[in-house]
Amino acid sequence: MLCFSWPARLGQYALVALAVGGLAGCLSPVTLNHAVMAYDEVTTDLLSRQLLLNIARARHHHPIHFTGVSNIAATFNFQVNAGVTPALTGNNGGLLMPLFGGSAAENPTISIVPIEGEEFTRRLLTPIQENKLTMPLRQGTDIDLVLRLITSEFRMYRQGEVVAFYNRPSDRGYAPFRRLVLHLSSIQDRNALYVEPLQFRQSFEYPADQVTPEALTALQKEFAVDYDASKQLYRLSKPVTGRIVITNYDPNLLSNDERIRLNEAAETSASDELTVDIRADYPGGEYPIQGKFRLRSFHNVLNFLGRGIADEQEYDVPKDTRTPEVAENPVSAMGVLESESAPSGVDLAVKYQGRYYAVRPDLGYPWNREAFRLLSQLFQMTVTELPQFGVPSITIAK
Repeated sequence: MLCFSWPARLGQYALVALAVGGLAGCLSPVTLNHAVMAYDEVTTDLLSRQLLLNIARARHHHPIHFTGVSNIAATFNFQVNAGVTPALTGNNGGLLMPLFGGSAAENPTISIVPIEGEEFTRRLLTPIQENKLTMPLRQGTDIDLVLRLITSEFRMYRQGEVVAFYNRPSDRGYAPFRRLVLHLSSIQDRNALYVEPLQFRQSFEYPADQVTPEALTALQKEFAVDYDASKQLYRLSKPVTGRIVITNYDPNLLSNDERIRLNEAAETSASDELTVDIRADYPGGEYPIQGKFRLRSFHNVLNFLGRGIADEQEYDVPKDTRTPEVAENPVSAMGVLESESAPSGVDLAVKYQGRYYAVRPDLGYPWNREAFRLLSQLFQMTVTELPQFGVPSITIAK
């Protein structure tokens, strides 16, 4: 027979309740943290594999296609149970031992949608804009790597004629192109390369008798207004952010008029063209460069990498004699490995058309991994927001 007092029993129940509550409180955040990190790892891995898969498709001249995870709705069911049982004390004593436990169940619903449609296709085929170039460069990415990956050609004037160097191994301008971007990289190594939008002040003059008080009030909201009483006119000025120019000097050291002229020359370029102005008497000036880079679309970047596997393999190009020694000058913009068996020593690989494809391991310095990271960033800047409703989708309920 078990004998005990009610106060003791209530105290034991309270202990059980506290223990069970603590178990549920610890279980919930731990489970949620694990799930969020797992889903993040899986979605990142899927994107990486799709990029590799589309490079493989381009290598075989097959259509490029992407699929994305548009929504993850995960439901967590936490259950706790508690009870008491007599302690193993024989026939004497009235001690109760608590029994408690807990469990967590996860029920995710994952929506998978094809990334397609006119808007996405247009952005996939539209050349990359110059303003997207500054983002990776501010992160310290080698300009040689960036330009070799996303630039299709460099154009310059020579004796009054346009000369084009195409970033394509089958073109005779490929070697000059490689030497040119490598020289820019050497300037970057000396911390003397500037890739920033031009900043200047734009000024206008208006006769005072043509400016009404109402118009003057409106102009003062946007411009700095000065009145020249001797000439009876208003001078309007405002700061302007112009086009991006690659230089080997600080453009802010130029006069305002020089910056305006430099921007006017850059304004003749399309939004997918990038002006270069490497002048003598500055670091790297022993190899002056004036011209324009034309940028690829993301679709063309994938095609370039795919063709480089077999059809148009890149080759080694030594530096120009005017360029100082550089530490990094790999053969490929991004080395992609193709093999008949699963490769070893790689981060990930995909299988397509009976062959395996992977980013080639780096040799000596992290070039290929940086190129693949840049490729992923470019895709994120290219792809539109994934649709949530009204699209064909696959729903996976676990």
